[in-house]
Amino acid sequence: QVYLQESGGGLVQAGGSLRLSCAASVSERAFDDYAMAWFRQAPGKGREFVAGINWRGSSTHHIDSVRGRFTISRDNIRKVVELQMNNLKPEDTAIYYCAATFSLASFDGDGRRQYGIGFYDYWGQGTQVTVSS
Repeated sequence: QVYLQESGGGLVQAGGSLRLSCAASVSERAFDDYAMAWFRQAPGKGREFVAGINWRGSSTHHIDSVRGRFTISRDNIRKVVELQMNNLKPEDTAIYYCAATFSLASFDGDGRRQYGIGFYDYWGQGTQVTVSS
């Protein structure tokens, strides 16, 4: 079982930065057995993949709209995955969710199932990010 708790959301002006954190509580397996990702859901829209990272942090993928502005990282000792968000835009406004799945899959390349909601078994409650113009 995996429990995920997000933190770090808030209200920020366009061009500002936030750092989201997801703390994991893991039983039965080690935290580094899990692939981790961040998703977001804007009002009236579906939940979309934002960034993912493999079990040891050697492989990441960010969607085009955040590449160069957001960076996903993980600390397997602290059992934390983070999303550094710079140069935020109003269109980044959403609830951001942390997700985990038991997998050693890579995040290299496009079109992978790792970028879909169905790949993940565990979800946090989400943290609100609001970017004002």
